[in-house]
Amino acid sequence: MIYDPTKANPLSGNPLTTRDDLAKAVIDLFKPLLPYFSEGGARVRLGAAGAIFDRAAADLEGFARPLWGIVPLVAGGGHFPHWNLYRSGLANGTNPDHPEYWGDLADRNQRLVELAAVGFALALVPEHIWEPLADNEKKTVSAYLVAARNLEFIDNNWKFFRVLIDLGLERVGVPFDHGKTIAYLDEAEAFDLGEGWYRDGPVRRVDYYIPFAMHFYGLIYAVLARGDEARKERFRARAEIFARDIRHWFGPDGAALAFGRSQTYRFAAGGFWGALAFAGVEALPWAEIKGYYMRHIRWWSALPIADRDGVLSIGYGYPNLLMSESYNSPGSPYWALKFFLPLALPEDHPFWAAEEAPQPEFSEPVALKPAGMVAMHTPGNVVVLSSGQQHDKMRGANEKYSKFVYSTRYAFNIEADDRNFAAASFDGMLGLSDDGVHFRIRQTLEEALISGDRLYSRWRPWNDVSIETWLIPANPWHVRIHRITTPRALSTIEGGFAIERADFNADRSEQAEGRAVWYGQTDVSAIIDLSPSPRVGHAMSPIPNTNLIYAKTVLPQLRGEIAPGTTLLATTAMALPVGESWVMALSNPPVQPELDELERHFRENGERVPAFVLPRRET
Repeated sequence: MIYDPTKANPLSGNPLTTRDDLAKAVIDLFKPLLPYFSEGGARVRLGAAGAIFDRAAADLEGFARPLWGIVPLVAGGGHFPHWNLYRSGLANGTNPDHPEYWGDLADRNQRLVELAAVGFALALVPEHIWEPLADNEKKTVSAYLVAARNLEFIDNNWKFFRVLIDLGLERVGVPFDHGKTIAYLDEAEAFDLGEGWYRDGPVRRVDYYIPFAMHFYGLIYAVLARGDEARKERFRARAEIFARDIRHWFGPDGAALAFGRSQTYRFAAGGFWGALAFAGVEALPWAEIKGYYMRHIRWWSALPIADRDGVLSIGYGYPNLLMSESYNSPGSPYWALKFFLPLALPEDHPFWAAEEAPQPEFSEPVALKPAGMVAMHTPGNVVVLSSGQQHDKMRGANEKYSKFVYSTRYAFNIEADDRNFAAASFDGMLGLSDDGVHFRIRQTLEEALISGDRLYSRWRPWNDVSIETWLIPANPWHVRIHRITTPRALSTIEGGFAIERADFNADRSEQAEGRAVWYGQTDVSAIIDLSPSPRVGHAMSPIPNTNLIYAKTVLPQLRGEIAPGTTLLATTAMALPVGESWVMALSNPPVQPELDELERHFRENGERVPAFVLPRRET
């Protein structure tokens, strides 16, 4: 028998259509962790890979993160048979005299993140994790939590971790300084970008931390906090507006847009839909919200996201450390269990009672102005053009934030070797090299504008090289125009969408002047040059294990040289599932828009992308 890695996924075989199915999923996801609990219950070590924080903090992460699913399961009447592990683990982990002590606390320390889950548990199910503790154990636990909430948290979504700890302390009657709670809530609200969007701290980016952190925690606060009604209403109102935009980050099959950091949290991306239900915010009809929610978890159930023993792996569509962050330990993926928050609701809640509705059709591009994005719904996919975000402080950050285009069906590639220009993917990107070996891509921006459904950015791959890029939707195609001003000759490679490579390499490619196409078994990906001097088409086979979803991919590229001076490059690219209207689309590519008209349009109507603008802010 040939090993099928998808069968190790604890969600595999579960129809995931009912509340009971999801309750079973929580238990199925937890069971593989049992052999890895320490004798005293405080440490859960799931692998040998390291993170930037110490092993004790990583072990606490493995202990705490499953609570995000266990707690709502039990709050909603479900049965969890291992509370003894969590009670003993909580008592021992907070006890400095116990060998499984989690370690001393410090400012901006990972322990502050994980204790938020403990606060959440105290707030929602104290009868299981707090009340059975002995008095001396309660004193030890409360002292540790109070010490944690008095420290400094990072100036981003971490602000909410103090708030969650405080919700738990308040529920179990432990006194603390509420002024610090209010201060952090005020500072978190200062990240509001308008139109329902936040930024994740004083940075030029918005990503999944907006739905699965800023809104998620805000909606929990709106339900569990006492008083503070005006703020709670603001949290609900922003979430209601945001839902109308974030639905364009989800494809009709349930896949979420592959974009940004922390992809290893996987189905946490769908947790926002469950948080709407938890807070009673019918931002869209319940049937539509439930459709987005349930399709998302079913999409994940068919992927090989677990190791052989059923433990969730670091990775996205399969185990893959290349795309991970320095703060991902083997326990990190269990933030995915934030997805199960609506299990706290009774079975007769309108969310659970609703029949799933399919994703609505959107025939026109949709501008997501605060994020600097334009979404296009194509067959089986949502394509998102992007300008105005950047984050250069982590591995693969430029691929995660600075590509021209992202997709729910065609996930992006991470470059594996920045010293091999010819082997780079450059899917959804323009790569440039002045020595044929090293390369630069769009990283930081000097300017980012949005006007209707069109985007503009100005960026410098080198200090003396300036590039202006315009992005225009032309469903199912999109058009990219680059005006490059350089004092020296440069080599360029520009890529289309990466699609899965068939087994036995049973794909067919076409490459010619100004054109390249890959005909895969499930999808077709094409790129066509619209430039005055066409580049050469190239059928690229990237380095394996560089794509988020597929271990092996292919993609079409355009390759060429540009001389010193100013050069105009224009490109159109698209990908479609086989069996759809790809034949007609391939025979009818868009033409290059008039650049003078584009420039005039942005002079008259262009607005700076809100996510790109960093406001002055006192903390």
